[in-house]
Amino acid sequence: AARETGADAIHPGYGFLAENSDFAEAVEAAGITWVGPPAASLRAGGDKLEAKRIARKAGVPVVPEGQPDEVGYPLMIKAAAGGGGRGMRVVREPGELEEALAAARREAKAAFGDERVFCERFVERPRHVEIQLLADSQGNVVALGERECSVQRRHQKVLEEAPSPALDPELRARMSAAAVAFAAAIGYRSAGTAEFMLDGRDFWFLELNGRIQVEHPVTELVTGSDLVQEQLRIAGGEALRAEPRLLGHAVEVRLYAEDPRTFLPQTGTVEGLRLPSGIRVDAGVAEGDEIGTSYDPLIAKLIAHGGTRDEALERLAAALSETEVDGVVTNLPFLRWLLAHPALRA
Repeated sequence: AARETGADAIHPGYGFLAENSDFAEAVEAAGITWVGPPAASLRAGGDKLEAKRIARKAGVPVVPEGQPDEVGYPLMIKAAAGGGGRGMRVVREPGELEEALAAARREAKAAFGDERVFCERFVERPRHVEIQLLADSQGNVVALGERECSVQRRHQKVLEEAPSPALDPELRARMSAAAVAFAAAIGYRSAGTAEFMLDGRDFWFLELNGRIQVEHPVTELVTGSDLVQEQLRIAGGEALRAEPRLLGHAVEVRLYAEDPRTFLPQTGTVEGLRLPSGIRVDAGVAEGDEIGTSYDPLIAKLIAHGGTRDEALERLAAALSETEVDGVVTNLPFLRWLLAHPALRA
């Protein structure tokens, strides 16, 4: 398609082929600019077991993995090639292991075409904190601060914010240094995200997402950087311009076509859509569009910025009260409930 249209570059977005090293290689072999990391970096970062080996060598802390009897219970089974919560199972006792391994392998094979799984220690209630990275072809790597992504369902994020309420400057500096060390170790280029589990002041590297993240707008709002523009500049051979800084607070929620109680995906036609004004809205759906089963059921991302966390949350809550979707069941009631929840506010 790029050849036929005369396009000289391909930006893969954040799904489908974004982290496919074979595709990145094919684009570069065709003489087309690839707006993303080198194929070799995608291979190293995309295989969770290989990524852990590289992280350890670079001095980045990782959750111990191994045989079930070495790891102990509770343990987490994970797909080596995966992400997005697929191929993951928590096993609390030995009797559940065999069935969970079989199910995780089946799911991993269906989702990633690779049935390899591994076991690691299960951390009971960690936070999920990720560091936004940018790296240019001159070898410069910068960490643009963190995003807090602990509010999840089915191991998938539903609310993200920047900065994280759990981090102070010292912890932010340590996590940023670990993220930069890993990116440098795999020769990374373009935008990427190092994901960490955080428990108190201890953190462990989970994986590197070799692409722009769905939740990149919260970082854009608190840093004043345009991450997609930075990706294009880097792909064009330019040096990094973005600098780490924190201006206020930003919170994003994901408006999904899914049941607000079971979180199961829903289908239907969007008969009416009223999205809020006054905050940032990134949407890929319009009135009359069909929500089918072939794609992720994400309708829109609603992102509010404020001078303080409370201000950002208030703005987002007000925006959600303006939002209306007709014709398809959405998680809108859940999002309104979540924004008002004392635990989230605290």
